[in-house]
Amino acid sequence: MAMRVTAGLCLLHLCLALLRGVAGSEGKEYNRYDFPKDFIFGASTSAYQVEGAALHDGRKPSIYDTFAHRSKYDTRNPDVACDQYHKYKEDVQLMVETGLDAYRFSISWSRLIPDGRGAVNFKGLRYYNNLINELISHGIEPHVTLVHTDLPQVLENEYGGFLNVRIIEDFTSYVDVCFREFGDRVRHWTTFNEANIFVFGGYDAGNTPPSRCSSPFGFINCTKGNSTTEPYIAAHHILLAHAYAVKLYKENYKAKQRGLVGINLLSYHFAPLTDTREDILACQRAYDFLIGWFMHPLTYGDYPEIMKKNVGNRIPVFTKKESKLLKGSFDFIGVNYYYIQKVKDNSMSLTKTPRDLFADMAVKWIFPNSSASPKEFTFPNEPWGFERVLEYYKDVYANPLIFIHENGQAESYNTAIQDQFRVEYLHDHIGRLLDVVRNGSNTQGYFVWSLLDVYELLFSFDATFGLYYVDYNDPNLTRHPKLSQRWYSQFLKGKNATTNIQMNQAEDTTIGARSSI
Repeated sequence: MAMRVTAGLCLLHLCLALLRGVAGSEGKEYNRYDFPKDFIFGASTSAYQVEGAALHDGRKPSIYDTFAHRSKYDTRNPDVACDQYHKYKEDVQLMVETGLDAYRFSISWSRLIPDGRGAVNFKGLRYYNNLINELISHGIEPHVTLVHTDLPQVLENEYGGFLNVRIIEDFTSYVDVCFREFGDRVRHWTTFNEANIFVFGGYDAGNTPPSRCSSPFGFINCTKGNSTTEPYIAAHHILLAHAYAVKLYKENYKAKQRGLVGINLLSYHFAPLTDTREDILACQRAYDFLIGWFMHPLTYGDYPEIMKKNVGNRIPVFTKKESKLLKGSFDFIGVNYYYIQKVKDNSMSLTKTPRDLFADMAVKWIFPNSSASPKEFTFPNEPWGFERVLEYYKDVYANPLIFIHENGQAESYNTAIQDQFRVEYLHDHIGRLLDVVRNGSNTQGYFVWSLLDVYELLFSFDATFGLYYVDYNDPNLTRHPKLSQRWYSQFLKGKNATTNIQMNQAEDTTIGARSSI
């Protein structure tokens, strides 16, 4: 009964969203003190994208390393990246300069426990202790992600990683080390970043680590995988691994450390391509398959009914014990949001076999800027979708505690640091966030993606999101503040937020002419 009621709420929410206007805080002035007193603002990165030192001090490869080195033609890779491994003190000073309350980063499992299980790497342990201590000494709160796309390659080679139930034991042992060693100072833990996209990209489309897919479904020519079954298997094991990690924390650490454990999902607002009933229902299926896939088990103990109906026996079944373990197994949800995803009904796909996740969803996604190259790619600035997503979580999943872990705007790497378009994007989205918080959303934090220009999962170094430009042509990897950094910093320091902001000429010319990396 609970799921049938929830489905009705979902459809009602979508219909109401279509009828509402899109006016919000765009163009209006506001400041950080308009937000609740305990609301936190920060910036995000992830280990493999920012640390560098990929082959130093005992670290071994992850599936992200393998992915980044897969091309025979693109010799660029993040083995050095921003070199935060060696420049973390400098980067913490940038956070202080910007005025961040918190920094979201991830721990590299391959650096901390290079063989995936067993011995802890002292040098990796020392690095994360140093980083955490440096943050805290400057009043910046660490928010830690435990897996950000970078499963140790040795576990992928040994038994297939998240396709094997053995991953639950190894993941639980890994997070036990993290809770034990860092939990006296870390209060916010995220088990998996974008768990939904990790399994879609990694096991259906094949365009993200570990690059598994099968013809005719993959976005690339994969050499291994099964797009019809593996996304569902991997997601099942990730959910259970997450739930056991939460159980471990509650039983062994929470009473003393008093921290929170959550999981992160990429979240689009799905908008119908047309106002037909078919396209509106397609939006609901998209929400169920992308967000409900994880949120329903975590909230209600089982997958959405439409998923079980359309996927059939290809989707694993939770035991009663597992369902009970999953239900309520989170303190917060991390939300990554970038843009509205328009969708169109594709119910005809259900008549075909075999089917992958997209076909089971029976939805055609209309991607924005689909003809643009990565060097030209920017996201549409449609902040009303941000509000709709957060309202969806509030209406359908009992208004959970939410942290916005990623929100930002892409740009060509070699553009000027006068990123006015990013200023407008951030201004409009944070303004919408203020609206939805005032409307009762239990969102308590916002992190810009990203602090620095980092190696991007889908764009390599062609398109970046940073508040700081990293000059990859400079051996020192010098960081330079962009206009968006100045805007965010002024906002965090209490100045009214408007899009009317300029950098002085000296700041704009510090980089000079730049060539492609």
